[in-house]
Amino acid sequence: MPLAENPAGASAGVRRAMRWLALCAAVFAFGVVMFGAFVRLSNAGLSCPDWPTCYGQVTWPQHEQAVARADAAFPDRPYEATKAWREQVHRFLAGTLGVLVLVLALLAAWRPRWARLAVILGAVFAAGGVTLYMRGEHAWSSLLAVVAIALPLAAAVCLRSPGAWRVAVLALAVIIFQAMLGMWTVTLLLKPIVVMGHLLGGITTFALLAWAALRFAGVGALDERHAPLRRWIVLGIVLLACQIALGGWTSSNYAALACGTGPDAFPKCLGQWMPPTDFKEGFVLWRGIGVNYEGGVLDMAARSAIQIAHRFGALVVFAYLLWLGHRVARRGLRLAGAAIGVVLVAQVLLGISNVHFGLPLPVATLHNGVAALLLFTLLATLARTQPVPAVGGESGRMAAPSHPR
Repeated sequence: MPLAENPAGASAGVRRAMRWLALCAAVFAFGVVMFGAFVRLSNAGLSCPDWPTCYGQVTWPQHEQAVARADAAFPDRPYEATKAWREQVHRFLAGTLGVLVLVLALLAAWRPRWARLAVILGAVFAAGGVTLYMRGEHAWSSLLAVVAIALPLAAAVCLRSPGAWRVAVLALAVIIFQAMLGMWTVTLLLKPIVVMGHLLGGITTFALLAWAALRFAGVGALDERHAPLRRWIVLGIVLLACQIALGGWTSSNYAALACGTGPDAFPKCLGQWMPPTDFKEGFVLWRGIGVNYEGGVLDMAARSAIQIAHRFGALVVFAYLLWLGHRVARRGLRLAGAAIGVVLVAQVLLGISNVHFGLPLPVATLHNGVAALLLFTLLATLARTQPVPAVGGESGRMAAPSHPR
């Protein structure tokens, strides 16, 4: 059994529980990211006009009388049965992930009493904030949410444990903030900056849990021979994160098809190499409160500018990650380098297919999932360059990596 990051005193049972729980949470987070993309791309983001309930119900209206009451309570948002279940199921999945992350954070912070208390209080304050929000006390709800985020964040910073244990606690702070972004997505009527932040929050949650799972599983290096690759891999992760954010901005502004569809949409835009664009208007991040962004509010020139920026970013990321995969493979991590290349090419082909075929829902959803998968390949490669401390934290010894080089 591979040795994993472990603070002094943690039993074998706790280490085993952390390893499997982190793996389950990471896989589940990937599923939540995929389903969230499905909800957003099927235009179901406002299918439940309230939060965290759906037309005042824990699930969603399913009977004729319940639907009539829902339409009467929200006359500006008629009930759509084919969409409401998607949004509420996504909330249930996100809540289940939150419970998994809470248990993981509790295990990671259990031994220091103050850290354990910070995690428990963070969860209590988060639950209290949701309760107050449902009662209409939004100011107090926001205050409790800030405290709920700050407590596990402080615990993660101050814990004297190996990185994966601290990351497990940090994931709790991120997922509480992610819940707040989910609420703002509804209350601020799909404001693009919030929708983009919600996407990044989901990706960040997945990345943290994936990193914890890799390290708890003992993925690492015997020595420092691959240390020179770290800075290049980190740069690749930063570039990919920026491109994911740009993709979120494209989606939230309904600019995915701004260049049209079919042969004239790629590599040209609207059949032109330089169509009319308005970059200044396309990248206004905040436009005030009260605007309903469903369907988008930008003109075609602004949306074309966003789409072209996304394509330019994709070209930069493609070139860099292709070079990185080659460099990683030449340094001896051949499987990692090949994985980066294969997933990268698949992601580019999916992006082109989105434009050519008019954003089919399965392809567009898969485009989001493969972006997360590409991020995972980079994280796994980075983990392969990081030494794993021996159990008990003895210096000068390294744990065996869980996979052959």
